[in-house]
Amino acid sequence: MLPVEDTALAVTDTGGTGIPVVYLNGSYASQKHWKQVIADLGPGYRHISYDERARGKSKRSADYSFEATVRDLDAVLKARGVERPLLVGWSYGALLGVHWGDRNPDRVAGVVGVDGPFPMGWTDAAGHERIRKLFRRARFVLPLIAPLGLAARMSADQHAEINIEGHMLHAALVPILEGLTVPVRYVVASGDHTGDAGGEMDQARTTIEPLLVRNPNLTVSARVTSNHEKILAKDSPAVAGAVRELAAALGREVG
Repeated sequence: MLPVEDTALAVTDTGGTGIPVVYLNGSYASQKHWKQVIADLGPGYRHISYDERARGKSKRSADYSFEATVRDLDAVLKARGVERPLLVGWSYGALLGVHWGDRNPDRVAGVVGVDGPFPMGWTDAAGHERIRKLFRRARFVLPLIAPLGLAARMSADQHAEINIEGHMLHAALVPILEGLTVPVRYVVASGDHTGDAGGEMDQARTTIEPLLVRNPNLTVSARVTSNHEKILAKDSPAVAGAVRELAAALGREVG
C-alpha cells in the first residue's frame, strides 16, 4: 500500500527493465480490468497498475476530485521511480492521461486512450440532475458491485459528483487535445454504455475527427466492435497493439 495524503493506494508493479506502462482506470473501476491487456503485452514491459481512492483495495479519502487523481498518479510515479511512463487509460483514465501529458509533456512517453477521452460532456443542469438520479436509483446496487471493480466504496452522491466533474472536464477538452505535443493513440469502441441512450457515445466519438486533422499527434490505432464497458475484456489485443505501436514509434526515447 502506498500512503498518499489521507489515504493509501494499492499498487502493483511487475518490475524489470522494460518500458514502464502505467494503467489508469475508469471512473469507478479497479486495476483488475487490465489483467488481460497485461497478459497480451507479456513480460517485455514493466506493468504498473493501481486502485484509485475508494476503488479496489485502496482506502477511502475525503477528496475524490479529479485533481486528487492527478496527485495520486504523481505519487505512484515518484514511489516507483518512473520518469517517462507510457500511460494507458480507459475512459476517465484516458482523460487523466491526456491532462497529465498536457501538464508534463517532458515526463511522459505517450498516451493510449481506450474509448476516450472525447471532447463532449453534459454541462447543463438537466444533464447533471439526470446523472444524480441515475446513481440514486443504483444506490443499493453499488455496494454489491464494488468488489467486482464496477463501483467505488462511496455514496451514490459521491459517484454522481465524480461523473459530473468528468463531464465538465470532457466538455472542455478541445484546447488540450489541440495543443498536445505528446503522441496519443486511440482505441475506439462501439455502442453506448450504462446511463447513455440514443447513440450518445457514438456522437461523442465523432468529436475527435476534426482534432485528428488539426493535431497529427493524435491517431486512431484501432476501431473495435465491443462497447465501452467490455472493451478491455473483449478487445484487449487491440489495446495491447496500440501500446506496441506507440512504443515502436517512440523507440529509444522510451525509458
